[in-house]
Amino acid sequence: MMGAQREQRLQDLIRFLRTIQKPNRPIDSVGVNEGLVASGLIDSLAIVQIVVYLEQTYGIDFAAGGFDPDRLATMASILDLIEETCR
Repeated sequence: MMGAQREQRLQDLIRFLRTIQKPNRPIDSVGVNEGLVASGLIDSLAIVQIVVYLEQTYGIDFAAGGFDPDRLATMASILDLIEETCR
């Protein structure tokens, strides 16, 4: 079961992903552990938009910490990254 804060972050993330997703792939059909690019929800260029979203929304500094695309592969891995960074 998800905590309230993680659930809220997931809802915020889903709202953001809706703004960048491909038009023919409903986000509701993508599980939190399913690859966002592999599922066809977004293309690899959208990863850059996710990075910008995380930097602006949560103050995550990818320049300082390095960039690991696997950390942005699924909604669950993005939430894990946010939680680790925002402790």
